Amino acid sequence: MNLLKPVRAMDAPRGPEPDARRQVLPRAFGIILLLLAAGVDLLLAGVDGQSLWPQLVVLSIGLAAVLWPAARRPAWLTAPVRTAVPAVLSGALTAAVFLSGWEAVYGPGELAILLCLLLVAVRDCPVRWAAVCGVLGGAAVVALSYREAAGDPDISSVNPFGMLLLAGAAAGLGGYLRTLDHRRRVAVTETQRTERLAMAADLHDFVAHHVTGILVQTQLAQLITTTEPERLAGILKDVERSAVEALASMRRTVGLLREVPEPGEAGSDDRRPGGDLAALPELVEGFGGPVGPPAELVRDPSVPDDLPHEVQAAAHRIVQEALTNVRRHAADATAVTVGLSYDGRVLEVTVRDDGRGGTRLPKAARGGGFGLIGLTERVTALGGEVRTGLRSDRWGWEVTATLPAQRASS
Repeated sequence: MNLLKPVRAMDAPRGPEPDARRQVLPRAFGIILLLLAAGVDLLLAGVDGQSLWPQLVVLSIGLAAVLWPAARRPAWLTAPVRTAVPAVLSGALTAAVFLSGWEAVYGPGELAILLCLLLVAVRDCPVRWAAVCGVLGGAAVVALSYREAAGDPDISSVNPFGMLLLAGAAAGLGGYLRTLDHRRRVAVTETQRTERLAMAADLHDFVAHHVTGILVQTQLAQLITTTEPERLAGILKDVERSAVEALASMRRTVGLLREVPEPGEAGSDDRRPGGDLAALPELVEGFGGPVGPPAELVRDPSVPDDLPHEVQAAAHRIVQEALTNVRRHAADATAVTVGLSYDGRVLEVTVRDDGRGGTRLPKAARGGGFGLIGLTERVTALGGEVRTGLRSDRWGWEVTATLPAQRASS
């Protein structure tokens, strides 16, 4: 199975995502309301016999700033430009009306546009611009209340408190949404970082397993070059197979590291390179070969095939790491047993060898203990436990892991 995600440019066209489809109706309803409110503004201006041009300019620019689709928005139409320009135009119109004595009322359309843009300014503008654009938008909203006092030298009757409340509510909502956006970005970044670390741990486990086998096979090949040359062909074939598998694991994992799935993306668990219980026979059989001790898989008939994927992947990784450690630290082992048992609630994985210790590997290839640390973290995350230590019945080492596992069909 190809674990790499196809290039998006070659993907078949897709319809709107479910979340986007759910937002179409409320968005369309909001656009209709905003257009109707703008129409009310023009109607009020026409009824009062006022010139429609100032209102048309402010409303058209404000509607464009609010409704221009993000996908078709030019690069210069940034959030600061979208929010500051309509606010400045509205404030300039209010100042001109108030100072010159013109009669120009405001309506629900202009107020709604300014409040929407104030929310956008606080939520979407860069930090250094959010305060500036927010102040401009808030000032334009509050200034609307003075438009009614045009030509009146006594402005003591003007009460901007209501407008101030509306501006504060819009700014507060924008700040709340900005906080939610920030938390979401932090959560996505942390999830992607965790996913990349997990993939890096997977890469370590796969490649270390294959490279350790290559080292052991290469050492044996050096020993029998002159004494048993007829065995070299089989050993070199195993070296080639291990190298190909290691390179394939690296390609898969590096490919996934370049494009980490978003949290909740469908199939993200399946994208992780990993094995399952069905892959254990091949893993155990490939461990022995011409250079390793014979390995045997003892799987109790009670172990089902439909255990959760994460449990099967953890079991596969436990066996892989334990076999790798046998090669690293128990070169004198003559037999290895891998056991699987299931009591209906817990899957138990055991790997035993009969070695007394010792290795012919170079010091750099003996590992630094990160494999068992990673396994312990993986198993603990699933609510299980890992135990390692000397066997009580004879010479050798034993790794035992218990994994809580309910059958997928239950």
